[in-house]
Amino acid sequence: MSHKEKYLFGPVPSRRLGLSLGVDIVPLKTCTQNCLYCQLGMDAPQSLERREYVPLQDVLTEIQRRLQAGLKADYITISGSGEPTLNSGLGWLIDRIHENTTIPVAVITNGSLLWRTDVQNDCIKADVVLPSLDAGDNETFQKLNHPHPEIDFSRFAEGLIAFRNIYKGQIWLEVFICEDINTSDAALRNIGHIIDQIKPNKVQLNTAVRPTAHPEIRAVSPQRMAEIAQLIGRNAEVIADFPKDKTGSAECTPESVMETLVRRPCTVEGLASSLGADKKAVLYAIKRLLDAGCITSDERDGLVYYKPSPQ
Repeated sequence: MSHKEKYLFGPVPSRRLGLSLGVDIVPLKTCTQNCLYCQLGMDAPQSLERREYVPLQDVLTEIQRRLQAGLKADYITISGSGEPTLNSGLGWLIDRIHENTTIPVAVITNGSLLWRTDVQNDCIKADVVLPSLDAGDNETFQKLNHPHPEIDFSRFAEGLIAFRNIYKGQIWLEVFICEDINTSDAALRNIGHIIDQIKPNKVQLNTAVRPTAHPEIRAVSPQRMAEIAQLIGRNAEVIADFPKDKTGSAECTPESVMETLVRRPCTVEGLASSLGADKKAVLYAIKRLLDAGCITSDERDGLVYYKPSPQ
């Protein structure tokens, strides 16, 4: 792109949304929670303040340029490096995107503010809302999600249920499974009880397939994940990893690779698919970044992920 983008990333291959153009509308780690499994770490102060954290007209301009350049994506996804519902202009941005394209809009949220009427009114404009429910009780919620002190678990759960009652679009509920934290039968039954009340269109089970900032978070085996899907029922599915065979011939530079890795750890195959670049070009860029000490590697389940070096 001739214009350097500040608020878009991708399109990236998403395990849930296919090819997804990410839109980041809050500063890094501006969130209502500090989840143990967060790829960005859990050392930032939580916030409940809704305001226009970034200039949304600038965000819209970047999206419009992408569309004019022939953007191909399954979804335009408002997510990124924090909790997007904290941006008070979320609804305005969704409306503007719909005015410019027929590509559906998804919002990935931790769901912690869906009890608020203003947040509900913003999210109701999206085509798909993907909230999280990692706990079915307050003790697990506090341990795994580390919410802002003013976020009460009952209010959080009631907000998800209330939103379902007024939202006619798709709700794809993510449940992040962490070994020895929310894997007991009792914990899973509690989660299932709340899912029954939310009535999401999909229940998608996830685990730590990408490196997290905290080594105590351990991925659950594929076999156990399949068992958990059966225990939860309600058509729960284990989210498959993204395809690894998409490559292209777009220009790939260390800068473009670094911009992607700042957002999320990726494998070589994931970077090639995300950037539309040849795998050899990605490998060359990675070697330069490794030699410069800009990135490190981390092996997880036989796959090598690259991520920015600690500051």
